[in-house]
Amino acid sequence: MHIGQYIPRDSMIHRLDPRVKIGSTIVLSILILRGGIVAGTLVSAFLVAVIALSHVGVNTMIRSFRQVLVFFALLFFVHLLFTDGKPIPPFPQWRVTVTYEGLYKGAITTWQFALLIWSASILTMTTLPTELVNGIERLLRPLKRLGVPSHDLAMMVSVALRFVPTFLEEIDTIRAAQMARGASFRSGPFIRRARAAISLLLPLILRTLRRADELVTAMEARGYRRGPRTYMGELAMRRADYVAVMVMMGMICLYFVSA
Repeated sequence: MHIGQYIPRDSMIHRLDPRVKIGSTIVLSILILRGGIVAGTLVSAFLVAVIALSHVGVNTMIRSFRQVLVFFALLFFVHLLFTDGKPIPPFPQWRVTVTYEGLYKGAITTWQFALLIWSASILTMTTLPTELVNGIERLLRPLKRLGVPSHDLAMMVSVALRFVPTFLEEIDTIRAAQMARGASFRSGPFIRRARAAISLLLPLILRTLRRADELVTAMEARGYRRGPRTYMGELAMRRADYVAVMVMMGMICLYFVSA
């Protein structure tokens, strides 16, 4: 299971209008970035409830997050070690030291990034690629009057989001192939493991470019062309969508009241 991979389920969240889910993700991202502990706690509780309603499962979400734990750890320790402030005993005042301010900032920043990835993952895990493109295109449709190619932008965003699980899948494939040939990523001296990790870079770039070329060929073979398009099913707001919009408005009001 990779972050961003679609998980088919018959749930209320899957049946929501993609425009509502995209707008809700944007609102949650703004609340996460502008808020502190209160906003983070509020959004965390909300996302747990959404996961329960989507039938995706907390365990599935946790397993998919294992792929970015290294990034979270790096982000935390950068703030922990390089933020000025009062040193935490028994760490002395050195050029690189552990401070209370660094501990707080590292925890908050890592928490915020985890919530951002969490909310975006729920969007992609509960929305088909075609629905995602359709929703983004409909949201950007008013910008056509300004000459903005809304469908092209929607297609680019969708392809970028869908390439995240493909990118992670390629890393797993290359790592498994090199481990079968004797490479070691978890044992041995640090320099040896670092060289083994760097050796993933070149084949990863080549395989990613090959995947992109295959995607272009497949789109051309299916007659894809730029410009406005029609859809087999037009988007229409239902009662559950309006309820979801009201819930998000309640989240915004609750944030401003608590702030």
